[in-house]
Amino acid sequence: MDFIENNPGGKRYGKTLVGSHFINNRFEGGSTKEVFKSLNPSDLNDVVGVFPVGGEKEIQKAVDAARSAFAKWSQTPAPVRGEIIGRFGKLLAENKQTLSWLVTREIGKTKREALGSVQEAIDTAHFFQSEGRRLYGQTVWSEMRNKECMTYRRPYGVVGIISAGNFPIAVPSWKIIPALLCGNTVVWKPSEDSPVISYVFAQLALEAGLPPGVLNVVHGLGGKSTGEEMIKGIDKGWFQKFSFTGSTVVGKMIGEACGRQLQVPSLELGGKNPLVIMDDADLGKAVEASLFSCYGTGGQRCTSTGNLILHEKIADRFIADFSSAAEKLKIGNPCLDETVYYGALINSRFGERFLDHFEMAKKDGAKLLFGKGRITKDTRPSNFSGDESHGFYVHPTLWDGVKINMNIAQNEVFGPTVNVIRVKSFEEALSVANGTAYGLSSAIFTQNPQSMYLFKNHIDAGMTSINNSTTGAEAHLPFGGTKGSGNGTRESGIWVIDAYTKWQAVNVDLSGRLQLAQIDAETATMADIKPMGNLNQLFPSTWA
Repeated sequence: MDFIENNPGGKRYGKTLVGSHFINNRFEGGSTKEVFKSLNPSDLNDVVGVFPVGGEKEIQKAVDAARSAFAKWSQTPAPVRGEIIGRFGKLLAENKQTLSWLVTREIGKTKREALGSVQEAIDTAHFFQSEGRRLYGQTVWSEMRNKECMTYRRPYGVVGIISAGNFPIAVPSWKIIPALLCGNTVVWKPSEDSPVISYVFAQLALEAGLPPGVLNVVHGLGGKSTGEEMIKGIDKGWFQKFSFTGSTVVGKMIGEACGRQLQVPSLELGGKNPLVIMDDADLGKAVEASLFSCYGTGGQRCTSTGNLILHEKIADRFIADFSSAAEKLKIGNPCLDETVYYGALINSRFGERFLDHFEMAKKDGAKLLFGKGRITKDTRPSNFSGDESHGFYVHPTLWDGVKINMNIAQNEVFGPTVNVIRVKSFEEALSVANGTAYGLSSAIFTQNPQSMYLFKNHIDAGMTSINNSTTGAEAHLPFGGTKGSGNGTRESGIWVIDAYTKWQAVNVDLSGRLQLAQIDAETATMADIKPMGNLNQLFPSTWA
């Protein structure tokens, strides 16, 4: 790895990585001199890395390498592919502390959350190493004699991947590890917010023993740059499968392009996640869970709570306890203070969107209970830890008087803000929870078993928690949403294997003659069966 001296104000965090693309197991620069910087969101003086901006030429080269590697990799025994994934997981575990520090430095997660994010990647690698011993097909009876029928999972080919930056190692692992385990090869465009973590990810994959061309990484910007060129590659026939985590707007563009190629993409999109607090809830636990659901990671999770749906009987008490706890949350630079609850927003785009939502809420008629927008010298909390002038730090925010048809209740805001919607009954709470265009995550706090049962059965969301937060995922459970949150595909667990394999049906005729299904099949008939007659006459009833 190549490093240069950091800016004077960023030297205490470490040196600056001079990054590069990773194509055919080689780290190489771009075809132009255009570069972009990865800045520490907690302290913009810190330049974490400098990377080339890739374009059509780099993506085409990566696709060619992946296509060439596919022939051999797809025929490598799945248990062998699994062993390589296992070695990758071991390397992740051995470097967990360093990787977590990079997640904190480059994305601004707290140490606790960064460690959890890396652990999620480790868990994913361990889970899919074992799947290399399975990848089960089925054997089924034929309707013919002396004939065998069976099914096999087959890889698609080259998989194109675009991932978001808020989970820069966990989410790429959800996509890349199962795609490779299933025998596909990958061209990955990581988020421009986390290129250093992606670079190290590729370095560890190389050390784990991935053959040339199996994993390729092209860095660059989103929008009308590298990300757009990746999407254009769908129509060019570069990819046989595409996976994306990001906004619903871009997800629809990818879905349209894949539709023209008769492909089904994997789309993990946005959310406006409801958290219901019923009048019989354990309010102490509900407040604690709600704080993390709403303000953990600075609200920059696709599973963050967007709407707090409170039963009117406990609404005022819950708000009082929640507000008191929110006032005590410590905000600041997690690189310098491990005790902060959340840090700066990942980038200025999220910051501007967060500030814009104040005007939206006021136009809707929502009542601001607390929240002052961006943290400045004049609005700095007494327990703030860091330099507010060197990052986009914002106050936690809470709105009351919100109705589900308001724009503020319908639109995702990627930041620490949440809306209170008051309801009179469980039925109204469920209706409100289902009242947005999204359906990613959901949660309810209640002690009533019937309410638990009805909520999990009737909520229109891909994931549901009972007496827990809307956030969080486990490597062996399916992750994904409904409606505007996704297209029905899932990340993680055995379910993601369906996204990265196609079924092949095989029949082997060992009869020594041609047998035609349905035409030559033996069929059972009723010709030799004598009817029993009327059962009522054979067994007369004495019931009244």
